[in-house]
Amino acid sequence: MRNLASLLLLLLTLLMAGSLQAAPRRDFANQYRPGRTIEVDTRREGDSLRVYLRFPNRSALRRGFPLHVMGWADYNSRKPIWQDTVRRTVRQQLPAGDAALLNFALPLSRLVAGQVLSMAIGPAEDAMSGEAAWLRLTPDNLNRSFVLIDSLSQPLMRRHVRAREVFGVNAYAPGQALNAYRYPLSSLAAAPPMATSSTLGQQPRTLGLQDSARFNADQLLRLPAGLYLLRLGNRGPSQGLLVEENRFPQLTSADELIAPLIYVSTSEERQKLFDAPEPKKAVDQFWLGIAMDSQDLARHLIRQFYGRVVAANTVFSAHKAGWLTDRGMLFQVMGAPETVYRNGNEERWIYRGYQSQNSTFVFRAKPSIFAPDNYELVRRPEHEYLWYAAVELWRKGLIARPSR
Repeated sequence: MRNLASLLLLLLTLLMAGSLQAAPRRDFANQYRPGRTIEVDTRREGDSLRVYLRFPNRSALRRGFPLHVMGWADYNSRKPIWQDTVRRTVRQQLPAGDAALLNFALPLSRLVAGQVLSMAIGPAEDAMSGEAAWLRLTPDNLNRSFVLIDSLSQPLMRRHVRAREVFGVNAYAPGQALNAYRYPLSSLAAAPPMATSSTLGQQPRTLGLQDSARFNADQLLRLPAGLYLLRLGNRGPSQGLLVEENRFPQLTSADELIAPLIYVSTSEERQKLFDAPEPKKAVDQFWLGIAMDSQDLARHLIRQFYGRVVAANTVFSAHKAGWLTDRGMLFQVMGAPETVYRNGNEERWIYRGYQSQNSTFVFRAKPSIFAPDNYELVRRPEHEYLWYAAVELWRKGLIARPSR
């Protein structure tokens, strides 16, 4: 009996090991690497949902592979609930760059809020990987009957524009009124990963409405800076839109260059930069001092640091600029995570072998009407050592982690 029990235990162990090898955890790190992510947007059209995909490289559309679409109970599910091959798609080559657009329709009858879609062109297993396009189905994206477009009537595929940039709202049913409600922009940077509730302070629970305007949903718009809620009619579907000054997500003004230094500098250092007669030159001198007067190293540090700010703005902007968010803060100081796991309403960012240890940062979903994909960091005291070590690497000109 003892030998039989040992044999059964061995077989069970082998089966479990084989299962783990056959189905490793899905890694979503590629979703946060600008230039490699497949962007997704949706618009409800009667009893269908139109899905828009923008591929960073149009070569994916030239290989002759079909588009695979799969429905999942959750990001962490091992088997799809359903899967299909979409052959009737509308493909558009964009006028500039390597990107390409594709859109197709799915029947709403097979889509359930809370479930997740994955989409990829290629072999079917590509749609199962973390590098596919992934979309959590919510009441918002299942019912919103409009999509933002640029001045050429192409889907905008982002939730931010520059002040006075021309854009529009393409509603499924024409001739509707569009209400735009403007709220103040936030400049509140994320607190460090080890901050406690007492140091975080009281966070504002509501935003004060500054003004509102009414437009035709079919007309092109130019809006001043602010955080907007766009709504069709008085009670129709809505969407948040961030409108920033200058060349956002790029950085052009001295203030835009100084503000992100909050994560790697003291308040006294930043105040001196703001007060300098020529703030942009003062910023150059700040980095030159860190680089011990090496111009090559200073230029490298500037490219790395502000490149990450722009990347954070591109990927994480929603209710405020991306570098101000919790995920943007970590991305900026420590770089892109090596691995990202999703489970339920959590994301886990993993840095392996960083500062001679593996580190995991947990983010929990905290959606809002302006930012349906917002996540907040679970702050813990044990993050303090790694955070200060990462900041110190910047302060010594060694760079916290090479950008991916």
